[in-house]
Amino acid sequence: MSRGYETVRSTPPGILLIKSIRGKEWRHRTYRFVVLLITFIAYACYHASRKPSSIVKSVMDPHPKQIIGENPWPVGEIFVKEDTSINRTRKGGWAPFNGTDATSKLGEIDVAFLACYSMGMYVAGHLGDTLDLRLFLTSGMIGSGIFVVLFGMGYFWDVHVFWFYLLMQMIAGLFQATGWPSVVAVIGNWFGKRKRGLIMGVWNAHTSVGNISGSLLAASVLDSGWGWSFILPGLLIILGGIVVFLFLPAYPEDIGFPCSHSSASSVCGESTDEEMEVGRGNSELSATNTPTNVPRNGSVSRRSVGLGQACLIPGVIPFAFCLFFTKLVAYTFLYWLPFYISQTAIGGEYMSVKSAGNLSTLFDVGGSVGGILAGHISDKLNARAVIAASFMYAAIPSMLLYRLYGSISQTLNIVLMMIAGLFVNGPYALITTAVSADLGTHKSLRGDSRALATVTAIIDGTGSVGAALGPLLTGFLSTKGWNAVFTMLIVCALIAGLLLSRLIFDEITEKMCKPRPLSSEEQSFAEHNNLQHLNPFWEIKDDNKTASPSPTSPSPTSPSPTPPPVSSPAPASTAATSPGPAVSSPPAPPSPEGAPPSPEGSPPSPEGSPPSSPSPPAPASPPDGSGGFVHGRSSMGWVALLGGVAALLV
Repeated sequence: MSRGYETVRSTPPGILLIKSIRGKEWRHRTYRFVVLLITFIAYACYHASRKPSSIVKSVMDPHPKQIIGENPWPVGEIFVKEDTSINRTRKGGWAPFNGTDATSKLGEIDVAFLACYSMGMYVAGHLGDTLDLRLFLTSGMIGSGIFVVLFGMGYFWDVHVFWFYLLMQMIAGLFQATGWPSVVAVIGNWFGKRKRGLIMGVWNAHTSVGNISGSLLAASVLDSGWGWSFILPGLLIILGGIVVFLFLPAYPEDIGFPCSHSSASSVCGESTDEEMEVGRGNSELSATNTPTNVPRNGSVSRRSVGLGQACLIPGVIPFAFCLFFTKLVAYTFLYWLPFYISQTAIGGEYMSVKSAGNLSTLFDVGGSVGGILAGHISDKLNARAVIAASFMYAAIPSMLLYRLYGSISQTLNIVLMMIAGLFVNGPYALITTAVSADLGTHKSLRGDSRALATVTAIIDGTGSVGAALGPLLTGFLSTKGWNAVFTMLIVCALIAGLLLSRLIFDEITEKMCKPRPLSSEEQSFAEHNNLQHLNPFWEIKDDNKTASPSPTSPSPTSPSPTPPPVSSPAPASTAATSPGPAVSSPPAPPSPEGAPPSPEGSPPSPEGSPPSSPSPPAPASPPDGSGGFVHGRSSMGWVALLGGVAALLV
């Protein structure tokens, strides 16, 4: 590689091959689509490889059940009731998970994985901002797949030693920690803040897609031996790692586009595709004319920040602790919901392990909808903390209803499960995606600093500690009854919402005090009223542009014809700056000494009125009538929002 490109990382080989076949370069929009698709597939593979442990719990630790009824529900072999013949073959379970402490051992396996995952997250985040994200993500996916496959090979090797499974899960957790900081950093590199919540909300459906595909894949081969439930998802994530290595462009500046949060283009993510192509052309022209001994600005030239500096970014710590409790709730459902369904009589019937795994995927369907809704609403209101807390408060009654009434019938169980998934996974998705990307490109980071992966690691790493604690506590509390488990989840959801109280207050205060843009109707009304500045008999009383007669004007009750317009030259300040023709208006009195000149194209300021009737200056309107702001009524939107949230909670 030449010295002039020593700060630019190499283009993925798959993209080079496609470009050589097509004979022309991809557009910026095409690269964005490729980035969204590949990162979506990558993290779906991560989650698919985590799901088998929740599917095989009931196989390793079977419990006798009472079978009621004869016909499967609702269709075919999808949600079938427990098959007694299969139950007899699994009666012994799998040592060492079939003893009296089996539930606790399964919980320890989960907490070992998540503890290593959370600890590795802090290191992986800093490495992600330092190393090549494409290679870093590839190595993490392949390493995760290898140890997931080794866990499943314990079935074929007839391994009954607890430490073997514990060790495989711990090493797999370390490799899994490479995934989330890397994919969020890649998305943040290519997409700016505009509509980030909606884009990442849709993109974050990879979590639910991964959970669903992992559940279905693991359950489909469960009858052939639980080892296959780990081997197939492990091979899937290895294949995904190869796709990432071949096709993922992690950095736009290495291909010639400015980064979305670099100093060169701070609003890249909000620019059009044509503007980005122009920017790329200028970048390539600059690189061509640059001497070979001057390095081109690529991804390598950006410096990373440390953990301490990233923690000082406003909002990182509150959202990190909020995610601690939010992820505790979400991961408890992730790891224990299939087991809970298989051990609970729904409509007087118990379901098989396979059916419980299939049914639990509907929780993730609701979670996908919740992530999209939370991201879209937070984009519209520009209030991440308010939406995250509102969803967590709404999750409290939804979980309570699922526990109390979910066992009445299968239909009601599905509806309540999806509603609970919507409110539980909504804030989880919002905080780990849009909030992390916003804070990783915060305005306090000057220059070309990179903190996307580091901030994401801090927030999600702290949340992963809660994710490790939730399944562990569930393993012990479930022995006392599922009511204790749901009580823990409700308390954690309440704490998660309360931790954002300060940020909620700041967002509401900012919204109530911040001027909002004029609507098209208000702009027309403002332009009409601005014409009255040309009449010296009228003056502006307040910001709402309410006009009243001046003391020297005729009484409004007495009929007085409107004085005809008199053509006169514009004031010197206006004539000197306005290229257009002079405005036909009554002659304006001279401005007081020291008064600033009128802006270009704007009507004479009311400051030019006679000294006997001074009035406050009216806000200047832009020449094109757009971009104006007005105070008030923004608070009404927030009152309506809070009222809607209160009604939802009631």
